[in-house]
Amino acid sequence: MPPLVSDVPADVHTSRISLPPREKPGGRTLVVGDIHGCSQALKLMLQELDPQPADTLVTLGDYVDRGPDARGVLELILEIETRTQLIPLLGNHEILMLDARDSTVEHSSWFAVGGSATMESYAGWAKPEWDKVPQRHWEFLSQRLRRWHATDTHIFAHANVNAMLPLPDQSDDWLFWRRLDDSHPHFSGKMLICGHTAQKSGLPCLLPGRICIDTWAYGNGWLTGLDVATETFVQTSQRGEIRRISFDEVRMLTPKT
Repeated sequence: MPPLVSDVPADVHTSRISLPPREKPGGRTLVVGDIHGCSQALKLMLQELDPQPADTLVTLGDYVDRGPDARGVLELILEIETRTQLIPLLGNHEILMLDARDSTVEHSSWFAVGGSATMESYAGWAKPEWDKVPQRHWEFLSQRLRRWHATDTHIFAHANVNAMLPLPDQSDDWLFWRRLDDSHPHFSGKMLICGHTAQKSGLPCLLPGRICIDTWAYGNGWLTGLDVATETFVQTSQRGEIRRISFDEVRMLTPKT
């Protein structure tokens, strides 16, 4: 993937012409962690975050598998894209689903790590009936998902990044499979926001230079969203619960090791 470049025009200073004032950059940067088929938690999350046209919503991948309604999750993602600036990232479970469809891996291997729940949401039973998945879902999964996203201050990736490499040089192993245990602050000084490594405490993991917001939505945990500017987490659950929690509160509640 080519490096992302800014589309903000350069400042122009001249005393000979009068320029209209430039609009201040608007909109929030919102992030949602691993959804894993939890459509009820995602519906609540989108209601709470209420993404607007000027906002950027980054989703960290793993839309499918394990939870009960992967189909409903993708429908919600495609719908919210019509109302905000969506940046959907690729997760390892999307890779597994596509590999199973393409016979790169046995479908039974995918089923064993949550793929059976995904197929049940489409076909009604755990059998590899690929034509039950709408074409617009296949197009989204195979063509629309990004490997990573970056801003001036943050890096967004599904699983992790190699701390010593620029983003265009990151391998699939690092971006989609490496756990947070094997991580260090990126040399750029930017904050990494990732998922993949399930925090079964239900609390995001705050480490120097990186934040993990996979909080086990499909288990007994929460789906976590983050408003980057306000450093406020929003959490919703399949049980219909909603809570907001600050960085400081997460630090207070996290057991010391």
